[in-house]
Amino acid sequence: MNILITGGAGFIGSHVVRQFVTTYPNYHIYNLDALTYAGNLENLKDIQGHPNYTFLKGDITDQAFLATIFQNYKFDAVIHLAAESHVDRSITDPLAFVKTNVIGTVNLLNAFKALWKGQFEDKLFYHISTDEVYGTLGETGLFTEQTAYDPNSPYSASKASSDHFVRAYGETYGLPYIITNCSNNYGPNQFPEKLIPLFINNVINQIPLPVYGDGNYTRDWLYVIDHAKAIDLVFHKGVKGETYNIGGCNEWKNIDLVKLLCQQMDKRYNKPKGNSEQLITYVKDRPGHDLRYAIDASKIQKELGWKPSVTFEEGLEKTIDWYLNNPEWLDHVTSGEYKSYYQKQYS
Repeated sequence: MNILITGGAGFIGSHVVRQFVTTYPNYHIYNLDALTYAGNLENLKDIQGHPNYTFLKGDITDQAFLATIFQNYKFDAVIHLAAESHVDRSITDPLAFVKTNVIGTVNLLNAFKALWKGQFEDKLFYHISTDEVYGTLGETGLFTEQTAYDPNSPYSASKASSDHFVRAYGETYGLPYIITNCSNNYGPNQFPEKLIPLFINNVINQIPLPVYGDGNYTRDWLYVIDHAKAIDLVFHKGVKGETYNIGGCNEWKNIDLVKLLCQQMDKRYNKPKGNSEQLITYVKDRPGHDLRYAIDASKIQKELGWKPSVTFEEGLEKTIDWYLNNPEWLDHVTSGEYKSYYQKQYS
């Protein structure tokens, strides 16, 4: 089986690529990535020599390129992770998110449809999405697979649109698909524009920890290796035409998460409790900031037997240890463009 994984040099994608390459030697995994700021081949240097792995540099917005590789490699399945994913960037440049997340997804659907011409037996288009498409929750309740879409940011609107196109191709052309909507991922190899690696890096460098608003925004946190295993399970056992929510069952208010992170970092550096918390700095809230996300993951747990393997405290410890043990990786990705972006966004 030839499987195309898009965005496979990024944070989540690199863990999914590694999961499939190392677990299924009879599959050939093609990793397609444009290698933008968040795509990093250092994430996959341990599997570069595997005989069932091929890296393809390219952009899903390039129709001609996609048509060529689909014809050349005859992909039996697509696991689609390529996306612009940072909400703050989507507020600054919405069109970039439309191009990649919407048009790029439609380009992939068209290439897959054109290759197999309706002969879809044993084929699959697996689309990975986000819980942000559902909008925001109050203090109670959970997102289920039946929750109506209500996106509030350009990022979530672009992902909602891509979800709708995948389902529309299923209904209109009979294209076999599965969609999963996941909560906030964290863990090794995450680019430090996202909250957890950003704050780990800032504590290391003793610079302010920018917390939006009052810090009481609540998110559900999913350890990325658990997510990769869930994607593996859904790919092999999930029902075509279905949607599965994947959540970590770890709800945390941002400010409580930051304080826990500070405590764990202080332990690593043998500093007094509360030392790193002095770096917390409240900054102007971003527009359209959703109050709370929380996923009901009971469907994937009951039907496929998946559940998180770690608590948030355990996963955070593993994550901090990874960043402290990989300073060269962190140094490489925090140079250049990212420094300019960070200064503009949080100053």
